[in-house]
Formats: sequence, structure tokens, C-alpha cells
Amino acid sequence: MNKTEKIVVSITSLLMGIILIRFSISKLAGWEISVNAFIEMARPLSINPTSFRLFTGVQITILCLSYIATAFYTLFQHKAFFSSRLSYFKLSVFANIFGFITMVGALLAEFFLRVQPKWPLVYIATGIIIFSMLNAFIINRKANKLIGVTQ
Repeated sequence: MNKTEKIVVSITSLLMGIILIRFSISKLAGWEISVNAFIEMARPLSINPTSFRLFTGVQITILCLSYIATAFYTLFQHKAFFSSRLSYFKLSVFANIFGFITMVGALLAEFFLRVQPKWPLVYIATGIIIFSMLNAFIINRKANKLIGVTQ
């Protein structure tokens, strides 16, 4: 991975992780805005809104930590304490695929479970999807170079 690609993956991963921290905290701490949103979204599914909110909060927390770890791992993967390239690829692929799937789910929830979608949330989820795809493309290209696959 060249220097520019490292910077792109690091910055986008860090930004996605930091942005999602707010959503993780609001769900796990039971902020009123989050509680009300999950009451609204759980109704059509006939599920417990508190369980739905907490499950989503844990999921987003795992995603935050994965993105932030990927950002630091990308920057410092050549240091002694980050010696395994395989671990880096597993972590970064997990973070970006998990992020993509989670944000697609968030978009589906916004459009099909809410009475009226919250457009700032739609834009954030769309941005995370785009950056996850970009990062996955960069990381996949690097992995293919390492194993000798030409494109």
C-alpha cells in the first residue's frame, strides 16, 4: 500500500469510527432521541425496542472499535507490535464488510421502519458505505499484490 492509500484508509477509517461513537453512546446510554427512534422502528417488527436498541448499540460499538483499530493498524502495520499482515487484512476486511452491511441495514431501517426518514442519518450511512467500499477496494488490491494476483 503506497503512502497515499495508507493515508486515505487511515483517515476514512478513523473518521467513520469517530462519527459512529456518538451513535453508539446514544443507543447504549439510552438517550431520549435514540429510545424514541427505536420505539418507532421496533413497532412494525413487533420486537422489544430496548433489546433492538441495545443490540444495535453493541453492534455499532464493535464497528467503531474495528474502524479505529484499522486506522491505527494501517498507520503502524510495519512496527514490531503489528507484525502479522494476515491479521491486518482480516481486521480491515472485517471492519469494512461489517460496516457496509451495518449501514445498509441502517438505510433499510430508515426507509422501511420509520414514518419519515431522518436525512442526516441517511447521508452518514451512505458516506460510510462509500468509504467502506473504497477502503475494501484499496486493501483488496494490496492483498492481491502480496499473493501475486494481477488485475
